[in-house]
Amino acid sequence: MQELTLAVVGIDFPNEDGSNRRSEAMMTLPGEPVELVPEPKNRYDSNAIAVISPRGVQIGYVNAERAPYVGSRMSRGEDAEAIFQGMDGGAAFIRLRFGGGAPTLPSPSAKPASTPRPPRPPRRAEPYDPHAFYPDEEGPEWGA
Repeated sequence: MQELTLAVVGIDFPNEDGSNRRSEAMMTLPGEPVELVPEPKNRYDSNAIAVISPRGVQIGYVNAERAPYVGSRMSRGEDAEAIFQGMDGGAAFIRLRFGGGAPTLPSPSAKPASTPRPPRPPRRAEPYDPHAFYPDEEGPEWGA
């Protein structure tokens, strides 16, 4: 058995029926099954594999780097089960398992807690003069 996490590309393009891929991806919950549909007659990429949500709406495609590998294993008749893994930033991901059985979601990564910023010193209560020079007390935040 082999499990892979694959990026779903093209989620910002509309479907032919006008449905919104990004909205569909955002409505799909982690762990929900998705269908992988090879599109050998796709005019842009004969290796294209569409990712279809549980509601039958296309979310996007398996990325072009992995599609030939996944497609070749599927065409050999290997069992391939896929679930929606989730969204991270603006990208969507699926989890694919070859060899039978349902894929497992990876455990959530422990993101380091952000350190709180120190409070800013109070501003001067003097009246604003549009012709005066007001330097930043601490300088820019990006360290220049």
